[in-house]
Amino acid sequence: MGDQVYRTVNVLGNAAIRALGIDVHWSGLEHLPTDGPVLLAATHASFLDFVLVEHAARARGRLVRFMTRHDVWDVPLVGTAMTRMRHVPVDRAAPAGAYLAARGLLREGEAVGVFPEAGLSHSYTVRPLMRGVAALARDTGVPVLPVALWGAQRIWSVGLPDARGRKPRPDLTRGRRVDVAIGEPVQVGPGADPDAVTHDLGRRLTTMLEGLQLRPGHAPRPGEHAPWHPAHLGGHAPTRAEAVALDDVPRSAVRPTWGPDCDGLAAPPAIPAGW
Repeated sequence: MGDQVYRTVNVLGNAAIRALGIDVHWSGLEHLPTDGPVLLAATHASFLDFVLVEHAARARGRLVRFMTRHDVWDVPLVGTAMTRMRHVPVDRAAPAGAYLAARGLLREGEAVGVFPEAGLSHSYTVRPLMRGVAALARDTGVPVLPVALWGAQRIWSVGLPDARGRKPRPDLTRGRRVDVAIGEPVQVGPGADPDAVTHDLGRRLTTMLEGLQLRPGHAPRPGEHAPWHPAHLGGHAPTRAEAVALDDVPRSAVRPTWGPDCDGLAAPPAIPAGW
């Protein structure tokens, strides 16, 4: 019953992609196994990223069980659907339950999707990462697939409020290009340091994301005001330093050693490793 609900939601998601004329390009899809446990660790720049990762995974016959904010379950009917699809609610104040649930899904052979930035990046760079992916991979031996997405931030994402204090609204312009890149699997040994694994993941995701951002189909036109493109690549999004005040980053996140302006970012308070 739960998987039928998921397949119905996928039909609706595919219909929305067609209705908006979204031009989705996949690369590295062969890295996603058609069965067996796998962790997908994806960048997060759009509210549509869940739909797009699953859209790619469906081509391999996979239903991805996502770890996502627990307050989504507070929305009537949505919470019931999320439970039936076997997604995992994550409460930052009490993350142990989410970790155990995700570990259980992996041991059942499921594909689990994680957005280790734990929120959308206002700068459209890979922001501080949580250690959960590293911990799950170390404890289960399941491979990690880095995933980068780009283009959907032009449809619906975060951004600076307008003069009336309104947050950015969805842009339903048809024909936007979206790229989804799946990297080669990364194995994490049982004795691996979660911090070191997380730093490595941050570098991999940054390399993949910037590779997509630099493609001609995503570059701003000469003279174009581009708040949807990262500042260090010629766009007008907030810089990483400016985004520190805008991004809601958990205090336990690992400070970046990847991407632009790492030295200028404020370090989070030192607390024990964990989610």
